[in-house]
Amino acid sequence: MTLDLYALPVTHVSGVKGKKAEELLALGISSVGQLLDYYPFRYEDYTLRDLTQAKDGDRITVQGTIAGVPQVQMYGRTKSRMLLKIVVDNLFVTAVWFNRHFLKDKLTAGTDIILTGKWDQKRLHLTVSESEFPGARTSQTGTLQPVYSVSGSMTQKWLRQVMKQAVLQFGEMIPEVLPALLLRKYDMLPRKQAIVLLHLPGNMEQGQRARKRMVYEELFLFQLKMQAYRALNHSRADGVAHPLDLPGVRAFVRSLPFTLTESQKNVLAEILQDLQQPHSMNRLLQGDVGAGKTVVAAAALFAVVKAGYQGALMVPTEILAEQHKRSLDRLFEPYGIQTALLTGSLTDRQRRDLLASLQMGMIDVVVGTHALIQEDVFFRRLGLVVTDEQHRFGVQQRSILRHKGMNPDIMTMTATPIPRTLAITAFGDMDVSTLRELPKGRKPIKTYAVTHSMMERVMGFIGREVAEGRQAYVICPLIEESEKLDVQNAIDVHAQLQHAFPQYKVGLLHGRMTPAEKDDTMREFSEGRVHVLVSTTVIEVGVDVPNATLMIIYDADRFGLSQLHQLRGRVGRGEHQSYCVLIADPKNEVGKERLKAMTDTNDGFEIARRDLELRGPGDFFGTKQSGLPEFRLADMVTDFETMEQARDDAAELVRRSDFWTEAAFDSLREYLRREHILSGDLLD
Repeated sequence: MTLDLYALPVTHVSGVKGKKAEELLALGISSVGQLLDYYPFRYEDYTLRDLTQAKDGDRITVQGTIAGVPQVQMYGRTKSRMLLKIVVDNLFVTAVWFNRHFLKDKLTAGTDIILTGKWDQKRLHLTVSESEFPGARTSQTGTLQPVYSVSGSMTQKWLRQVMKQAVLQFGEMIPEVLPALLLRKYDMLPRKQAIVLLHLPGNMEQGQRARKRMVYEELFLFQLKMQAYRALNHSRADGVAHPLDLPGVRAFVRSLPFTLTESQKNVLAEILQDLQQPHSMNRLLQGDVGAGKTVVAAAALFAVVKAGYQGALMVPTEILAEQHKRSLDRLFEPYGIQTALLTGSLTDRQRRDLLASLQMGMIDVVVGTHALIQEDVFFRRLGLVVTDEQHRFGVQQRSILRHKGMNPDIMTMTATPIPRTLAITAFGDMDVSTLRELPKGRKPIKTYAVTHSMMERVMGFIGREVAEGRQAYVICPLIEESEKLDVQNAIDVHAQLQHAFPQYKVGLLHGRMTPAEKDDTMREFSEGRVHVLVSTTVIEVGVDVPNATLMIIYDADRFGLSQLHQLRGRVGRGEHQSYCVLIADPKNEVGKERLKAMTDTNDGFEIARRDLELRGPGDFFGTKQSGLPEFRLADMVTDFETMEQARDDAAELVRRSDFWTEAAFDSLREYLRREHILSGDLLD
């Protein structure tokens, strides 16, 4: 019987006891298996370099001879700067140590020394991070050293020693996970060899080969879970096959005050097809800001209600819940469909009455915030769950709502466009529908990037738009003044605008206000009683005020690209030309790239592609609860081709009959059992 390294406490590794074991636990490491899975995020190369080949800014290791006496400059009691001339490759180099003056007596002329640090080619300076003398017992010269994420008092040196010890003790016991046919297909290293080389690479080539093998494994296991779920779910008949009144749905669509785009029609057809199947729908509907996702959701809810079931629409904020409720009421009223609003603001009496009506089936569609997932909320016959801005809700929250019915159909919507191939791959368990077109008559928003020196012109622009009967948003990144960041804050900007426009009403909206205060302010703005709304990013999601035509964003270089696009999408919703003005620091290089993307295009999918390039998927999706996987090694941008390979391999494997029976795939089937894919659980 093989030893389960994940069941073996990490204290079995020599040198890990007491406080050290507690420090590892703080990193999420309690077993030997978890320790071996704690991979380095980069390597430091201590190979001796030829200075003539080094580039400015490189981190290099060189060997030279001390050619002078150390010069020490003290700053205060403990801070110091020490300079020393070293001859390296026939060049006189100035080595600089910070706060290492205690080394002074060891640095004698004529002695050879090995230095590692950052190279300044113009000044022939080397800022030293590490130094040693040749032949030192603990020398790192000529090696490749892993760099791990550490916290507290834990040091790289100690963690490297522990990893080395763990590899020596348990490296031979690391089990293989991938089947032989995949190892042969890609000529991959065996698992135990790959993990050993990740922690103790002889050279960069070995480290890269080991990483490639483990990245594939990580992505393959993720995709196997997705593909097995899809294969099993589509063969189950445990959902609701809704007996849809398709002519009635078509009549509802014809009654809308506007014509659906071709894109909306196609996506609605996909959803209606899903609703008639005996297995649960699990569909992601993504579309650019203003692409009309809510109308598609309304048609799906209409179809389900007319088939005799209830619908639920969960949104992240009360403002958005109220807005959706009003929109649905306008569309559903002629058909006698009863809607209700369930948020945290209801009185106890209102809540009790609403919950009773919901349980008795007197409410057809309930719109709500996370209040929908509380324990005392019951449905009579829940058929469809729609989640708006799905990345705002955790996996667990969505799962709770799903379990309030007998495997109801699930549709999640997002206005954060994800490149389609990435969406299909990352949300492998979901079918992905995409709305590309904007409704007819929408004018592109004109976007300008300006500096703070142009504020007078910006204020004039606000004044002109408001004088013509339009409204404006002014967005700030902070609520109050901060010593840490020199950025405009909402309270100061609100005061400035009140002073500049005494004839108009200037509102203020931020996250520290109570839900009731936020709702009152937003309602006043929606009804045109507030002319200029100063807000933090609480305004970002879904708010629809067609008369607002101007979006001003202070310190725009400090916002993410997708967030800027979301904010811009708050205007351009009516018949009048709309504008977005981005005020930014011209010296912020990353910010400049974002602003260029914003002024170049209004296409959310192009914005998403550039944001992914600039920031990577972790920041792009903004939250660990986005529903996207968290990988230890793999990167969803740079390893995208490997992800596609892994997806194809996993899909092919689960289609094979021998995968479900042969001993060669035992470890993979056991993995699916551990992940509850084979137990009938629905995947979130």
